[in-house]
This record gives sequence, structure tokens and C-alpha cells, in this order.
Amino acid sequence: MLHIVLYRPEKPQNTGNIMRTCVAIHATLHIIGPITFSIDSKDLKRVGMDYIDDLKMHFYKDYETFVKENPNADTYYVTRYARTVYSTYDLSNPSRNIYLMFGRESTGIPHDILKMHEDRLMRIPMVPEARSLNLSNCVALVAYEVLRQQKFPDLATEEAIKGPDFLFKD
Repeated sequence: MLHIVLYRPEKPQNTGNIMRTCVAIHATLHIIGPITFSIDSKDLKRVGMDYIDDLKMHFYKDYETFVKENPNADTYYVTRYARTVYSTYDLSNPSRNIYLMFGRESTGIPHDILKMHEDRLMRIPMVPEARSLNLSNCVALVAYEVLRQQKFPDLATEEAIKGPDFLFKD
């Protein structure tokens, strides 16, 4: 199972988008606080739409609580300071519980956490002049790489609502 971990997210719009993505890919969302907005925020609910009603989510007051409650988490840390590109890792076993941690929009994951997990840091390639990408885009990009490696387990790979031949029916 795929787990998305947000370390102290700052923007409810990004968090709402990530909630929607988590529902669409059957991922569990973990939010590490404290955060600067309410989980009940109208912005969060607007962006997450009705998808967030089906969201599997856990909230932790701080990083230490997350670690204590998930002692054996198979966690990877997405950061601009990584030397290894995210697609390099073999995450193809769908029976693994994989946790992908993403940092705050303004400061990322604290450096002391990153230093403790040097062999599990992931980088998203971009031009040297760019500092970062939008947080919700990063989550989707890396999460879908994991799912691609796992051959999209339990996800529809053709149109499921209107049928696979919808475009070609007269």
C-alpha cells in the first residue's frame, strides 16, 4: 500500500489536491503537524471536492509521534538535496507499505531528518535554476512512479464510468 506523508503542510489548496490524489490512487494520507490551517478549511474541502469523504487519513501532532506510531515505516524522503532520482529506486513490490514523505512548501523536510536517512532520499530532476515544484505536483509525480512500477494495482487503466469504447460509440 502507498502512504503519502506531508510534513507540516502550509497551503490548504495543495493539501486538498493531495487528498484528492490519495483517494484516486487508494493511498493513505499522513499529515504531520502542527499545521497553519484547519483540516476543516473550506478551501481544503473545495479543492478536495467530495473525494475527501473517502480519504484514509492520519494526523500526528509532530514528527516524533509519526515515528512512534509507525515504527517500521518503509519511508522515502523527497527533497531537492537528494543525490538519487526517485525513479532509480525499486518500489515494484505491491505488497510493501511504502511511505513517501514530502516537506513544507517553504522549507521542505528538516535537514536533521534528511541526514538520518541519507540512503532513502529522492530527488525530482529539474533545471539547476529551479528550487522546487508545486507540492501537489511532486506528490502525484512520485506516487505515480511507484504505481507504474507496481503495474497500477487495483487502478482502472481504461475508462470505467462511461465504458472503454465511449469515444467510438455512435
